Amino acid sequence: MKNSGSTLIDRPGSPLWLLAELTYRCPLQCPYCSNPTDMAAIKDELSTEEWLKVIREARELGAVQLGFSGGEPLVRQDLELLVAEGHKLGYYTNLITSGIGMDAGRVAALKQAGLDHIQLSFQAGSEDVNNIFAGSGKAFEKKLVIARAVKDQGYPMVLNFVLHRDNIDELEDILALSEALGADYVELANTQYHGWGLQNRDALMPSEEQLQRAEALTNEYREEHPRGMTLYFVVPDYYEARPKPCMNGWGSMFLTIAPDGLALPCHSARDLPIDFPHVRDMSVSDIWYHSTAFNFFRGDDWMKEPCSSCPEKEKDFGGCRCQAYLLTGDAANTDPVCSKSPQHGQITDAVARANCQTKVDVPLLFRNMKNSRTLIAKG
Repeated sequence: MKNSGSTLIDRPGSPLWLLAELTYRCPLQCPYCSNPTDMAAIKDELSTEEWLKVIREARELGAVQLGFSGGEPLVRQDLELLVAEGHKLGYYTNLITSGIGMDAGRVAALKQAGLDHIQLSFQAGSEDVNNIFAGSGKAFEKKLVIARAVKDQGYPMVLNFVLHRDNIDELEDILALSEALGADYVELANTQYHGWGLQNRDALMPSEEQLQRAEALTNEYREEHPRGMTLYFVVPDYYEARPKPCMNGWGSMFLTIAPDGLALPCHSARDLPIDFPHVRDMSVSDIWYHSTAFNFFRGDDWMKEPCSSCPEKEKDFGGCRCQAYLLTGDAANTDPVCSKSPQHGQITDAVARANCQTKVDVPLLFRNMKNSRTLIAKG
């Protein structure tokens, strides 16, 4: 993809959030994982020293929040060292984890290293469904143990549930589990259809009736428990009339470094046919301010109609560039989620299929290196 000629009128601000995707390796096989479907071909993870350099450079640039994710970041044995460096530099540090691979001792070690926040994911509110979607027969039991260890270390209990067709009707169980674990914050994040989620979209997408029922139940809980745990209900893009302001704009606030050192404006962007810079070749400052990739969709000169003349373009920035590319083949197109998009029919067709199906016969493609290699071969 050639640069569309966009020019940056004003120098962008500093990145506020650095997401360190330490690895694509993971003991679980969630079929909605946002990792690249060609992850088997992505090797050569950054070394400890290379990650330390990235963390330092991003902090010098002005980043204040540091997230550790993956895959499963606990796979990296240097995680505590990286956390300690982030803490020393003054970051607010956050671990996004399945909890698998952690025990009470490691939770204590991360606390000692200065980790500020842990977000623990579950696949469902019941053991059977959780383990099916995790691809691991003992995942649920292990998560319960880790959740209690996290709570014992004085962390706020922050849980994440990815909702989809097969667990959204279990919302009462999910809320009951969250209460039992003493949750302070619960993110009910409907599947977003990137990566493996897009591969499994027809099997995962809930019907509009399911979605409305779940949102009503969430609101009912809030009204009945005004001082209870805080619930965040994230509606899937496909059921919105306008796209979300993806990442608050391209290259605006968020900087993601992939496991192999590729620098991205969001965790899904490596799907785009853009030559993204690498932290082994450029400093974080040069990447953020001067690389072609990070300036690609800044400003609005790149926009086509209907975005270019839309009065909402400064609110939603035309939506998600990755979704536009994955669904239309051109990242400069309007996000098809927008009702003004000429390709919006792709969204309404997918929603119609979700609404008319009582049981989806499409088999789920679980995330693992074997399936990743199969997808590469087919590609």
